[in-house]
Amino acid sequence: MGSQQQHTWEDIEAYKNVLKDKGLKATRQRVAVHEVMMELGHASADMVRELIASKNTAKVTTASVYNILSQMALLGIYSYRLSKGGKMYFDVNPTCHLHLYDPQADTWMDLQDEELTELVESRCKRRRFKGYKVDSVDIQIICHQSIPKKK
Repeated sequence: MGSQQQHTWEDIEAYKNVLKDKGLKATRQRVAVHEVMMELGHASADMVRELIASKNTAKVTTASVYNILSQMALLGIYSYRLSKGGKMYFDVNPTCHLHLYDPQADTWMDLQDEELTELVESRCKRRRFKGYKVDSVDIQIICHQSIPKKK
């Protein structure tokens, strides 16, 4: 885990090459979705579509954005998770990492703590779960803001 490289495809040409390697075209819609995801980090299809619309970079519906995001997650380019209300959020970092989730604000933040991740992952992989083998660990720490935001 410690040496695992983070793949967020910040370079748009690298992203286009990944799509090509996966047999997909770098359409205007896919590129627009990716550029917005790189800006947002964690986002729902609604959030991505709204930002694309505000930038006027491509014409996309929420359904097409959701399909693109889902396709990228299935290919391992993004990862995904569900919010408390069952809404799908996508993450540009598909590698194993921790998340802070604030259900009140419905927001996600990456928590970079390699030591904690390795500790939990190694403990879980050593432990026996009858009938199951641990492949990876996905930790979501539920929290709330303790200091009010300044206005």
